[in-house]
Amino acid sequence: MKKLVTLASDIRLNTLLCCSATVLLTACGGGTSDTGNGPQTQSAALTTSVDDSAANSAATTPNTVDATAAPQATATASGNFELAGYDANPLAASTEEATAPATSADGAPRMLATVTSVNTTSAMVTTPATTYNYYVAPTGSDSAAGTKTAPFKTLARAAKAATRAGTTVWVAPGTYAGGIRTTASGTSSARIYWVSTTKWGARIVPPASSSNNNAWDNRGNYVSIIGFNVDGTNSGSGTKWTHGIYTGGSYTLIADNHIHHIARSVACTSAGGSAIGVDSYYHGVLSDVLNNVVNDFGPAGCSYVQGIYVSTSGTVKNNLVYRVSGAAIHLWHDATNVKITNNTAAASSFGIVVGGGDFYYTTAGANNVFVANNIVYDNQYGISEQGKTGTSNVYKNNLVTKNVKYNISLRNGLKATATVSSDPLFKGYSRTATTPDFHLSSSSPAIGRGISTYAYPTDLDGKPRNATTGYDIGAYQH
Repeated sequence: MKKLVTLASDIRLNTLLCCSATVLLTACGGGTSDTGNGPQTQSAALTTSVDDSAANSAATTPNTVDATAAPQATATASGNFELAGYDANPLAASTEEATAPATSADGAPRMLATVTSVNTTSAMVTTPATTYNYYVAPTGSDSAAGTKTAPFKTLARAAKAATRAGTTVWVAPGTYAGGIRTTASGTSSARIYWVSTTKWGARIVPPASSSNNNAWDNRGNYVSIIGFNVDGTNSGSGTKWTHGIYTGGSYTLIADNHIHHIARSVACTSAGGSAIGVDSYYHGVLSDVLNNVVNDFGPAGCSYVQGIYVSTSGTVKNNLVYRVSGAAIHLWHDATNVKITNNTAAASSFGIVVGGGDFYYTTAGANNVFVANNIVYDNQYGISEQGKTGTSNVYKNNLVTKNVKYNISLRNGLKATATVSSDPLFKGYSRTATTPDFHLSSSSPAIGRGISTYAYPTDLDGKPRNATTGYDIGAYQH
């Protein structure tokens, strides 16, 4: 293994540098800097060949005026805070089997966050009551009280107010400048929620002059980020984004977001990037990445920029990831005990990479990783173990086909079981279509071929998965 020199600063945000590689392709994802415009701190790149044979600084004192009522299905002159576009089922357990829909494995309350289609009709969201509530709308003012009738204007201002456990920030539809940082933590019984009241209605874009390389940098624990549209299509001046939503906290939830068209024109360097980054550098554990859509991320041909990048424990479920220059889903650094189920990964360099290396706190490698019910289709590489991996990883009931270099390459003598090797027969797939349709056609071989273990109780559209409906492979239930 070839080790590169690591440069470190006294204050840094982990670079989320994923560094697994094949002799043909090195896949690395970078992270954000503390200042947003300083040099990236990076760990070494791991160069190995594929073994086919073995196959917080505290935020500003919060505003003292709160609107304690939860959103109602009404609009105000200052912003529309009606909840729309969400399925009516609450989020299920995160890191274990979905047996307790209202809570995570640690008892934290979970709110509804299953993605439905962009043009879905309005549906109410089940949310836990929180003690403090703030509101943000494009027509608001940062000198206002942050109430429903006098909302803030920017996410940055709301971040200064939302510093207490048991807080929800309700964000009305509209366009907001990104590059924000949230540092406050909730608790297991009183999370901090950031909610786009209309799914994908709150659109986060690069500011006119960007000083950060990320849309959202979260350092808090017990924080949920739900329903935002992170759109990097039009970059202004300054630092270009290479990251969508990053979290260095524990028990965080990133759900229902659409993160797209970011880092398309940046230089391809080992600093890397990721659409969703879940990091262990600050000892983060047990975070969930659920029901997100990630597409068109990273410069063409660059293996250093990833879709969903995880370096700790947690879950990756019901996500649709396509046209990512690196890996659609990538585990690295201290990643272990991760459940990866019912995702669809297509048209990227790698489909799913499982591995450990460039360790922060442990050298155990990626172990106890459960990979099932995923569609991995039309990538350069399919499912791949890289770096250091354990003997307790499980690969079951995945549909893996038409990946150019290979479909599955595992280590330590592991074998995938019940793999489906047929075309998934999506309703309207195209590598180049603006919005390919990844729903399953009625004749798809993915229908009914999944298993119930660690399956999320609904699909990306909110359709139920259970013994009656059957368990389909991929992000969508037929």
